[in-house]
Amino acid sequence: MRLGRAAIDGETYLVRVEGTEVIALLRESDHPAADVLREALAAGADLAGPGERRHLGDVTLLAPVRNPSKFLGVGLNYREHALESGLGIPERPTLFVKTPNAIVGPSEDIVFRGESSSEVDFEVELAIVIGARVRGISVTEAPTAILGYTVCNDVTARDAQFSDGQWVRAKSFDTFAPLGPVIVTADELGTKPLRLETMLNGHVMQTGCTDDMIFDPAQIVSFISSCITLEPGDVITTGTPPGVGFARTPPVFLRHGDLISVAVAGIGACVNRVRTE
Repeated sequence: MRLGRAAIDGETYLVRVEGTEVIALLRESDHPAADVLREALAAGADLAGPGERRHLGDVTLLAPVRNPSKFLGVGLNYREHALESGLGIPERPTLFVKTPNAIVGPSEDIVFRGESSSEVDFEVELAIVIGARVRGISVTEAPTAILGYTVCNDVTARDAQFSDGQWVRAKSFDTFAPLGPVIVTADELGTKPLRLETMLNGHVMQTGCTDDMIFDPAQIVSFISSCITLEPGDVITTGTPPGVGFARTPPVFLRHGDLISVAVAGIGACVNRVRTE
């Protein structure tokens, strides 16, 4: 199953995507207090049920999660990226927080002020979407807590990251988390390794495969749940492969007018224009 959010005739809906059709499931304005997906999962809504059908080309796909209770990330989780960063292989998942204000849709602009950062970097990531409330879950049981996966561009202000010494500000600028285009449920995506790719203005910058992960999704979910209760709709990014901008010689950072695309095989791509103010 492929789930998302879409703008349809001036309203936003939780939708299911089937081929070239979109099935509207729940109207977001009926769930103003929280994220419609989060509420639907908590209530046990039938996401495979019927709804009004539209052609995919007639709607705009939005970020599939709007307001998760938690948006967490795992840094340095690909061996080659950990090595290019010069920080070595971590012994346990390295966690950080991205705040929900950073979330934008798979085709919306990435926007920042030049005086706030001059070293804005790209990171293609596979993102976990949690499907059930869990705490203290084992690695063996952890897959049952995963609804599915989506794509995230974990945009990062490197100058803020390195000057602050911690990562919250650098990771949480408005628009620094393009997410989408859909969530592919775990049963549909399967367990085969997935290819990741970043393209900047048509040039390949990052390529990698999830089999280079140090900690797989089940290990990540189990580790986090040992101390943090995970809720339906929570998002966890799982690290990026090598090729990020700051590790290049010379470094490559995002500039006004750039077109940045991050993709994960079997899910899709976020393709975003960069705009500076």
